[in-house]
Amino acid sequence: MRIGLIHFGLLIILGSVVSCTQQEPKTEIEIEIEAKPNVVVIYVDDMGWTDLACFGSDFYETPNIDALAADGVKFTNSYSSCTVCSPSRASFMTGKYPARLHLTDWIQGHKYPYAKMKVPEWDMQLDSSEFSIAEAFQEAGYFTAHIGKWHLGDEEKDWPEHHGFDVNIGGWAKGAPQNNKEKGYTGYFSPYGNPRLEDGPEGEYLTERLTNNVCDLIKEKANEPFFINFWLYSVHQRLQATEEKLAKYTAMVDSSKNHHNPIYAAMVEHVDDAVGKVVKQLKEQGLYENTIILFSSDNGGLHRELPKIVTSNAPLRSGKGDMYEGGVRVPTILYAPNHNMKTKEIHEPVITPDYYPTLLELAGISVQEKQKANMDGESWVPLLNDKSDFDREAIYWHYPHYHAVGAVPYSAIRLGDWKLVENLESGKIELFNLAKDISESTNLAEEDPKTATQLKHYLNQWRESVNAQFPTVNANYDKARDRERK
Repeated sequence: MRIGLIHFGLLIILGSVVSCTQQEPKTEIEIEIEAKPNVVVIYVDDMGWTDLACFGSDFYETPNIDALAADGVKFTNSYSSCTVCSPSRASFMTGKYPARLHLTDWIQGHKYPYAKMKVPEWDMQLDSSEFSIAEAFQEAGYFTAHIGKWHLGDEEKDWPEHHGFDVNIGGWAKGAPQNNKEKGYTGYFSPYGNPRLEDGPEGEYLTERLTNNVCDLIKEKANEPFFINFWLYSVHQRLQATEEKLAKYTAMVDSSKNHHNPIYAAMVEHVDDAVGKVVKQLKEQGLYENTIILFSSDNGGLHRELPKIVTSNAPLRSGKGDMYEGGVRVPTILYAPNHNMKTKEIHEPVITPDYYPTLLELAGISVQEKQKANMDGESWVPLLNDKSDFDREAIYWHYPHYHAVGAVPYSAIRLGDWKLVENLESGKIELFNLAKDISESTNLAEEDPKTATQLKHYLNQWRESVNAQFPTVNANYDKARDRERK
C-alpha cells in the first residue's frame, strides 16, 4: 500500500526504522514517488446538469456520486467548453478552448450543404504537437491509462496511446458503441466491434466491463502513482441498460416528475455503480485518501432526440447541441483529499480547459512552458482555498457549425451573471442575466444596450486572440432545403 502526502514525515521515520532491520532504507527519490497523489478522471458522455440526485434530479438515483460530492466540492456553475463532445475532450486534453485548437465540432460533424452559412475547414483530430495532460503526468513519473470513449481522430495515430497514455482500453475513432446488426454489434452489449476492446461474454454490459478494467488497473498499479482517464460511453445514445435496472425504473415512472425516462435513469444508475466500484477499489487498496477524483461531463444533457424525450435539463433552456445553458452547463465534482479545501460548493463559473492546470497543480506538477504559453484554463486551487486571486473575468464559447438538435453557428460569453449569445447566421444578439433568469427566457439586449455592447466587445477581442474560424456565406444556400442534412 502506498502512503499519501499526509504521511510524508512518517515515511522518513519508517525509512530509518527499516534500516535497522533486513531492508534497505528508502531513497529520497523513492519517498518522492510514493508521496505523489493518484488522479482518476471520470468523464461522462452527455450527462446533463440536473442528472444527479445531488444536483437536483427527482427520479435518477445516484448514491455513490452523491457520496463523492459529500466528500468533495460541487461546482454549481461548471461548463463544458462546447455543446458537443469532441471539442470538449480536446479542450480537456490541452487546457485550451476549442476555438484556439480549431477543433470546434464533433468528429465528423453534421453536414448541411444547403444551409445559409458554409462552415469553416476545421481540424478533425487532436494535434500531435499539443503536450497533453496525459503526457504531463507521464513525464512526471505516472503510469497513465485511458479507458473508454476517445473520439479525437479517425486514424490510429490519433488515438490515446499516441497522446501520452501507456494503456488504451476502448478508446478509438467512434463516439458511441457500435450499432450494426449485420455484424452482430448491438450497442452497449458485447460483442462491441471495438479494435481497442476485446469482446466479453455474450450479454456483458459495456459500462460494467470498462469499470472492471479500471478497477483491475487500480489494483495492479497500487504501488506506483497513476493517472487514469475513465471516459464513459454512457449516457450517450443509443439508450440501453440491463433488464434488471430497466425493470426497476419502469416500475417507478411518475410523469409528474421532471425526469421520467426509465431507460435513461437505468443508464445513469449504471454510471453511479461505476463510480461506486472505483471508489471501493481505491479504498480496498488504501488509496482513497491519496487520490484526486474529478467527475464531470463533456456537454449538457440530450433533452430531445425526436420523437423521444431523453432527459430534461430544466430549469435550463434546451440541451446538447444548442447554444443555451442546457447545452453547456454540466455537473462537476472534485475530490482532493490532500488539499485543505475551505468550501463544499463553488459558484464561480469554471470551464473544461481548467481541468488541465487544476489537476496538475493539485498533483504538484508545473505546467510546461510549451503548453502554458497559450493555455486558456485556470487552476481552481485559489477557489478551493477560498482566496480572491482567481481573477479570470469571463468564459467563452465559439461554435461555427450547425447541429441536428438546433444550434446554428454562434459565439457566447459569460461575464459575472451576464451571458451574451451572438447568432452568427442572423447576427441576432441575446443578453441574459443568469442570476435572475437561469432559463434564458428574457432577452435584455435592447433594454440594456450598454452591457450588450461591452460583452460583444470582449467577445470580439477574445475571438481575435484565439484566431477563431468563422462560417462564410454559402453560395449553394437553398432556403427550401436549408436544414437538409447530408
